[in-house]
Amino acid sequence: MPVAIITGASKGLGRALAEGLAARGWDLVLDARGATALKEAAEALAGHGTRVEVLPGDVTDAGHRAALVAAARRLGGVDLLVSNASALGAEPLVPLAELPVEGLRRALEVNVVAALGLVQEALPLLRGASAGTVIAVSSDAAAEAYGTWGGYGASKAALDQLAAVLGVEEPAVRVWAVDPGDMATDLYAAAVPDDPDPRPAPAAVVPAFLRLLDERPVSGRYAASALLERP
Repeated sequence: MPVAIITGASKGLGRALAEGLAARGWDLVLDARGATALKEAAEALAGHGTRVEVLPGDVTDAGHRAALVAAARRLGGVDLLVSNASALGAEPLVPLAELPVEGLRRALEVNVVAALGLVQEALPLLRGASAGTVIAVSSDAAAEAYGTWGGYGASKAALDQLAAVLGVEEPAVRVWAVDPGDMATDLYAAAVPDDPDPRPAPAAVVPAFLRLLDERPVSGRYAASALLERP
């Protein structure tokens, strides 16, 4: 069975992706900082009959990243690495004039540095897979200028660039930066707690990710909305 590592998988998009992959028979290595929520996610996935390893921890910890890859190796390798764990930099979001430098540093460490570190750890296994794939979960804030989203957007723009270069440097591995669009997640609620507009559930965009895995287009940046609209 193929094996996926998904960071930030205890809830939101990470958990929804885990559900979608488990339903297809994927074995999973899941990470999140909250041990209780991660255990609950694993219990919910158990009904699919696939193997699920959960490792609570912080992706900025090199030892934790190594443990994630080691767990995947025990399951058979790494076919897919999803960098989904994210930090906002400030909760709720604030203008750049008020953004704590430490908050920006945390966003860069989680969203960029840790993502690259995990890719580096997993690359030998990804190169050896028949269809090795890296998905960097991006945001439209990486490409558009939205007030208060500057720190988070800058970190996601940096992640996009890393993904683009990795796609050039590793032709045997598919590397996709994917903008899932706004979703009803705890991350979005923390970013904009007073936003009254309804947002789609994360599960609604999972078919876009599965379509990428099915069709395996060239490495690049993709928007879930465009993938869902295609016939």
